[in-house]
Amino acid sequence: MGNPKAFLTIHRKEAGYRPVSDRVRDYGEVEQTLNPEDRRLQASRCMECGVPFCHWSCPLGNRQPEWQDRLYRNDIKGAYELLTETDDFPEFTGRVCPALCEKGCVLNKQHDAVTIRENEAAIAERAFLEGYVKPRVPRSRTGKKVAVIGSGPAGLACANQLNRRGHSVTVYEKNEAIGGLLRLGIPDFKLNKSVIDRRIDLMKEEGVEFKTGINVGVDIDARKLLEDYDAVCVAIGAEVPRDLKVEGRDLKGVHFALELLKQQNRVNAGVEIPADERISARGKHVLVIGGGDTGSDCVGTANRQGALSVTQIEIMPMPPEGENPDTPWPYFPIVLKTSSSHMEGCERRWLLDTRRFIGKDGAVDKVEVEEVTWEKDPSGGRPLLVRSGKTEFIPAQLVLLAMGFTNPVAEGLLEQLGVDKDNRGNVKVNDAGRSSIDKVFAAGDASTGASLVVRCIASGRKAAQGIHEYLKTL
Repeated sequence: MGNPKAFLTIHRKEAGYRPVSDRVRDYGEVEQTLNPEDRRLQASRCMECGVPFCHWSCPLGNRQPEWQDRLYRNDIKGAYELLTETDDFPEFTGRVCPALCEKGCVLNKQHDAVTIRENEAAIAERAFLEGYVKPRVPRSRTGKKVAVIGSGPAGLACANQLNRRGHSVTVYEKNEAIGGLLRLGIPDFKLNKSVIDRRIDLMKEEGVEFKTGINVGVDIDARKLLEDYDAVCVAIGAEVPRDLKVEGRDLKGVHFALELLKQQNRVNAGVEIPADERISARGKHVLVIGGGDTGSDCVGTANRQGALSVTQIEIMPMPPEGENPDTPWPYFPIVLKTSSSHMEGCERRWLLDTRRFIGKDGAVDKVEVEEVTWEKDPSGGRPLLVRSGKTEFIPAQLVLLAMGFTNPVAEGLLEQLGVDKDNRGNVKVNDAGRSSIDKVFAAGDASTGASLVVRCIASGRKAAQGIHEYLKTL
């Protein structure tokens, strides 16, 4: 610990966001950065607790106190090496992780946690800038070949770990570019895609082969991969969205959230979208149904497209502000979260259930919603929805369904492989990530259901270890 009293004299200082008036005009990253000296001071606040709850809270098992100390001492090379022992892509998690570690930080008991996530991103960026990130080409190859299907965080982590163990890895991606939902699902204003390109270029230099525009299970038979490779890892994500099957669902202007987000990311990348296929919020009242991060991303995108107004509704109650006795420290607190997108302009409402979409000339024009409450089930089961009968109409010429995702797509790949699935439709795996079919493993959302980027990276690393152990038996 560089300064044992720093947490008493130095307070948490966040880098903050670019001014709203500037950032809503473009898709550049909204988060700013601190200068190196301020960042060192923030790192010095880490107390290296006897029981590091930050480490306990992190799905990757990052050793935060150790690399915080290196950052404080300006040892960027050492900090980056420590960080990447447990996290393959700190430049991703440093931007988009909800920072479970900070919620477990002892200083968070007073809402003054160490800025762990920002420090992590700063280490990664300085390491790239100062030339400490170099290709790590395996000294020898094992002769074993692995196919990874899907190039999101789980697939990339699995491929990265297997390649470094000397196996020959080919990553298959159905879309036109590598990155999965990192590239197409997360807006550029949260994760600039050049950050992904930089990492992919590095992995290519290290020997990972990438094949884009190939939908395994459609363009090629999945069983062919079992013949050509010694092992296969399914990392296709959980892309089946929750739908809202109410009257008017088929009206023009009602879309799943990812339809908007994927298209806007493609537009930002220079892809030409035909005018009749373009989803735009310009000059429209926009309703986002779903109160999570995907909904927040829709809010930010709609504002940048020029929406007249943006309303976000949620069927669940509004979370408490600041403290929640049901989720005490060091657990992740279920409290009201206000994102940078919300700050840009959005009316947020809770305890509203969507009853129907009402159209005008074949397109949605307003939405009928009903006030609801939730009551505890006397038998101890799930809370019960209670309808009030009180309804109202919300103007909306664009509706975005952002209610989460349920499971991976079964048609094609999973059906051809014949893997067992759990009761939620996810690929059933054991502790090593191995499925019911020989050679086939699964990682990330495909095996767990929709989760966080950091959990997907951890799952990809775990599957890579399971595959490595399996390959050693061949």
